[in-house]
Amino acid sequence: MTHSTKRDSWGSKWGFILACIGSAVGMGNIWLFPARVSKYGGATFLIPYLIFVVIIGSTGVIGEMAFGRATRSGPVDAFGTATRLRFGTDKPGRLLGLIPVLGSLAMAIGYSVVTGWIFKYTASALSGSLSALADLDAFAAQFGATATSNTFWQVAGMAVTIVIMAFGIGKGIEKANKVMTPLFFLLFVGLAVYLATLPGAAEGYRYIFVLKPEGLLDPMVWVFALGQAFFSLSIAGNGTLIYGSYLSDDSDVPADAKMVALFDTCAALLAALVIIPAMAVAGQQLNNSGPGLMFIFLPNVLKDIPGGGIILIIFFVAVTFAALTSLINLFEAPTATLQELFHLKRPVAVAIIGALGLVVGLSIAPIVSDWMDVCSIYICPIGALLAAVMFFWVCGKDYVLEQVNLARSKPLGPWFYPMAKYLFCGVTLLVLVLGALCGGIG
Repeated sequence: MTHSTKRDSWGSKWGFILACIGSAVGMGNIWLFPARVSKYGGATFLIPYLIFVVIIGSTGVIGEMAFGRATRSGPVDAFGTATRLRFGTDKPGRLLGLIPVLGSLAMAIGYSVVTGWIFKYTASALSGSLSALADLDAFAAQFGATATSNTFWQVAGMAVTIVIMAFGIGKGIEKANKVMTPLFFLLFVGLAVYLATLPGAAEGYRYIFVLKPEGLLDPMVWVFALGQAFFSLSIAGNGTLIYGSYLSDDSDVPADAKMVALFDTCAALLAALVIIPAMAVAGQQLNNSGPGLMFIFLPNVLKDIPGGGIILIIFFVAVTFAALTSLINLFEAPTATLQELFHLKRPVAVAIIGALGLVVGLSIAPIVSDWMDVCSIYICPIGALLAAVMFFWVCGKDYVLEQVNLARSKPLGPWFYPMAKYLFCGVTLLVLVLGALCGGIG
């Protein structure tokens, strides 16, 4: 389908890969993964987690990238193309395509609230006021005040996001990710290396990598490993698909997907190698996850470690980069859809989505936890399932294999299509059902 607006594109292969890695590396890697590794037995959790990363990375991530590139569009036109190919009409597909787009917008709005918190904590770390807080109660009070009223920093986070996006894909998103994504890894590697030199850190490493085989018999280990892998790889029928739509035909999608899955896993492991040893150095157990871990318990521990003030600065600056790269990706699908539907220029579409995101974000700040739960439990898995069904079932085998093997010297093996069509789609449906039953698994 052709559009009156000129479509932007990535300037380089690594620009695209870094942007996808940046979109995947988010708060789930930082405030959830280490806690789950700690709760479910270290390497005992890592084994099923890595299995699910391989399954999802080699099917779902490839599928969303290839689907976006094949249609050169976001979910609305991509789903419309699928139903037109199979049924001769794009109307049902275009209507269904609105679900992942609205899901991406809803997730972005919630994420913008969290990004505002991170901006405030980064500023407090830089000023030294964060490390000056006395104890856990003081950190809890600080976070309570931030969650209740944080308008300035929430606006600041949105402003930075809007400015980057307004410059477009190559000149804005790609350039920002080329700076922020490598710096995130560099800063976290630095923290991990420093913590390794401190007394007590070895106990944290021992916990992470010691395997207790009996733990693999616990079904909840597998359930939460699945949720962690699924949500960490940014599979939702929107962000990865829309980034894929800016790819050229000479890109090797399966190779790119492998790199994204690899570096996202490295980011999660890095977070564990920082947070779990830090808790061990302080002689504490990692018993908390979510915002409480990152904004209350962890800062309270880090401030008392030698060089605590500097560690807090490095940590929150790195987390800021992770938050921004994820937030940009989440806002891209609704922005691109607005361009496609109404043929708007990029800055106008960005301004409209940004203004909407800011107004709604400020309104839902007091209930952001419930808002994000609805998004992650229902909307994201539904979007991912719709995209998978549209590509692997509706478009058909010949179309799928042609698109995923485009530019490859050696086509994917015969395992790919049945694994994607049946195993990945089944896993996605399982994430939706288990999330609803367990009150969230990602």
